[in-house]
Amino acid sequence: MSAGSSQLAVGAGGHVVQFYGGDRELAASVGGYLAGGITAGDSVVVVATHPHRLAFEAELRAAGVDAGAAEASGRLLLLDAADRLQGFLDGGRLDHDRFEAAVGGLVRQVASAGRLVRIYAEMVALLWDAGQVTLALELEELWNDLGSRSRFSLLCGYPAGLLADEASPAEVGGVCRLHTGVIGPQPGQPEEKKISGAEAEDVRSFPGVREAVRAARHFVTGVLRPRRDQALAQDAAIATAELAANAVLHAGSAFTVAVSQSPAGVRISVWDATPMQSADWNRSPMTSPEHGLGVVSAVASRWAVEPLPDGKVVWAELPASTT
Repeated sequence: MSAGSSQLAVGAGGHVVQFYGGDRELAASVGGYLAGGITAGDSVVVVATHPHRLAFEAELRAAGVDAGAAEASGRLLLLDAADRLQGFLDGGRLDHDRFEAAVGGLVRQVASAGRLVRIYAEMVALLWDAGQVTLALELEELWNDLGSRSRFSLLCGYPAGLLADEASPAEVGGVCRLHTGVIGPQPGQPEEKKISGAEAEDVRSFPGVREAVRAARHFVTGVLRPRRDQALAQDAAIATAELAANAVLHAGSAFTVAVSQSPAGVRISVWDATPMQSADWNRSPMTSPEHGLGVVSAVASRWAVEPLPDGKVVWAELPASTT
């Protein structure tokens, strides 16, 4: 699955991998994923290194989510990846029974409250970093087996540089095949194929709250203004705000924004988790000239709505200035 079509694939039952370029990129993406789950009333489990847990908590605070209150209520669990991994790593092998007890038992316990479960885990990255690639792939298979028996969404994080430097194309392909979606360009891909013709793509996820609309607009402005003329950046920010507002106000969903750039212009894509029937779309206020797609169509050369298995994506293309 390509990066562009998988940004919203971390739905119930999804198992998605993110290849990230740096810790700030990871924190923004995972923070949005976690905040969206807490805001939606899900139970959220984080199995990560201590620095990453601190970064995710900072992102939750920035999104207006009280991580302490979520922890106190049992809706947020923050666990150390190395400690959890040692619970079922037996020398040079993974103990499947101990994985079932340590991880499967945890998932079932969290799910017993009747909430949906979102998990972020990076134990596989620790194995890969230690040179235990075969065990990392085996652990991904254990997660998939557990997912066939317990319903949860899972996001895994791999440093893209680690795989690019150490992994063979077959190993990277193996990682991708064990996931339902891939976020970020696959390590080892030729540069011109990463974004399907675009020069660059920046992605960030946001919780489904009103404050996130302004944050999404600022994100797009920050990405474009150093590289684009002010008018194009402003139009892209306007389009983003309208599409993000639709995700929050009409879809009632967390959302993800992607900014794709090429010499021809900029594409803004917004994914949300709520499918929309065509009849509902036609009645939506976002089609009026003063709202939503009425505003988007005024600044974009073209736009479209595309259905996804677990939601939809709305995109708008804005042409580069010819002057």
